[in-house]
Amino acid sequence: MEHIDRLRQIVAELREKCPWDKAQRFETMPPLTIEEAYELVQAAWQGDDAALIEELGDVLLHVFFYARMAEEAGRFSIETVVERLNQKLIARHPHVYGEAQAADAKAVLTQWEKLKTAEKNRSVIGGLPERLPPLLKAYRLQEKAAAVGFDWSSLQGLLEKLDEELNELKKAIEMHSLSQATSELGDVLFVLVNLGRHLGIDPERALSQTNEKFEKRFQYLEMRLKEMQKSFSECDLAELESYWQQSKSLYP
Repeated sequence: MEHIDRLRQIVAELREKCPWDKAQRFETMPPLTIEEAYELVQAAWQGDDAALIEELGDVLLHVFFYARMAEEAGRFSIETVVERLNQKLIARHPHVYGEAQAADAKAVLTQWEKLKTAEKNRSVIGGLPERLPPLLKAYRLQEKAAAVGFDWSSLQGLLEKLDEELNELKKAIEMHSLSQATSELGDVLFVLVNLGRHLGIDPERALSQTNEKFEKRFQYLEMRLKEMQKSFSECDLAELESYWQQSKSLYP
């Protein structure tokens, strides 16, 4: 608690004495918070303890910073935030703090979603932030629907659905209908997210890994062209493809 109290004191001092910290408002902080959250996610995926400690600290700073701004305005304090969190955790874990039963993680998730829906009298799939990245939002929508039993019963059904959506996308492309192709591509992506969820694969992480792999391969290609003192326009596709295949062996 001594370190927590010291952090609260530091945040208060920064708000009082640092020009940048004094200038921040609730409207200016969210982009910075989003950046810190993504850095935390990256550190968690990498399994780097030093980075994880660093990024957890940065996110914790943001929590205290928001609470301090609210306290200055006479709205609420960090104690109110923690108290509400404690109440919510206890209320949504009746299998730990009550008489309910939950045999596995899936049962806990189903119970959690039902309790949230009952508490706030909203749609089962409601409550997701409007600005949540689309890939993540698709995953959470499917997860919420699945928690109340609206889900595919087998991988085979999902694979058949993927084939169906791909065929519809091909037809839209053949019709030269951009609006229809846009809709069908969205359907394909939605099914792919669902497939990943059923396989236990986080689609955000999977795509992030592919992006990183593409970057490394493309940078290798650029390096080879530089060694050959060539530009992209001076190479045909066959030559570029040969370098690309080399990069794949280095970055599988």
